[in-house]
Amino acid sequence: MPPRGATMLRDYLKLHFIVLLWGFTAILGKLLTVPPVELVFWRTLLAAVGLAVLLLARRQPWRIPARQAVQLLAVGTLVAAHWITFFLAARLSSVSVCLAGLATLALWTSLLEPLLLRRRVRGYEVGLGLITMVGLYLVSQAEFDQLLGLGVAVVSAGISALFSVLNAQLVKQHPPLRLTFYEMGGACMSIALFFPLYSHYFTRGQGLQLGWHGYDWLWLSLLAGACTVYAFSTSVELMKRISPFAVNLTINLEPVYGIGLAVLVFGREERMATGFYLGTLLIVFSVLIHPLVARRLKDRPPTPTPI
Repeated sequence: MPPRGATMLRDYLKLHFIVLLWGFTAILGKLLTVPPVELVFWRTLLAAVGLAVLLLARRQPWRIPARQAVQLLAVGTLVAAHWITFFLAARLSSVSVCLAGLATLALWTSLLEPLLLRRRVRGYEVGLGLITMVGLYLVSQAEFDQLLGLGVAVVSAGISALFSVLNAQLVKQHPPLRLTFYEMGGACMSIALFFPLYSHYFTRGQGLQLGWHGYDWLWLSLLAGACTVYAFSTSVELMKRISPFAVNLTINLEPVYGIGLAVLVFGREERMATGFYLGTLLIVFSVLIHPLVARRLKDRPPTPTPI
């Protein structure tokens, strides 16, 4: 049996590797030729199949009452909306701008939690939210030509925050793997139901583009298998041994890893003006400092939603 210190080190390295995978999702979305709506359909379908295999392999029950199943499937539509807008933002701008906008998740959560859970407004969250807004202003001024993509990314972060607030309640009632299986299934089904309307009004006469081209099979396999099924199931396992605070703090590094990877993969295309990096630094600072302040004041920080 390995020493406890070696086991903890291995667990933390695994956690950082998972966050690295989540930071890689925007890059995969940029590499794929499949349009965002069809892309998310394939991702959720493949992820649901993978999670079903995991449930069967671990002999975990998957059947739940019909009312609860409908509730989880409905929440899955938020997953679909979040991922579609996320990949759309990466296509409209750059991976770096997309991830900078997505880093506003903590700000959105601080606004939605008091409204939906009827808890008190926390003063320090308002202050950190103002820092985030200054960061967003610097990013938008530095990359004005990518403002549409930044706006879509901020909307995507808002949808993700709504999903995470709802999920924080649902995870108390369902095991995480089963919960995610139904939500992935709900996301996939909602997109399938949306296909007729989408094909008629939003594809400019080209219809659905579900076919894979070139290396799409590889990127989709990585997206659904490594970045969704593997990363999620492993993160659930690590949460049994690593404190929620440490997990939350590490997940908040996702935009940092993602922007760094984007520069490595796309090179000059992802190099931004100085104002962009100053703004992103402010946003990431507000995200990283939040759980530290919350812990000091004995508040439970909101659980970030991995991409």
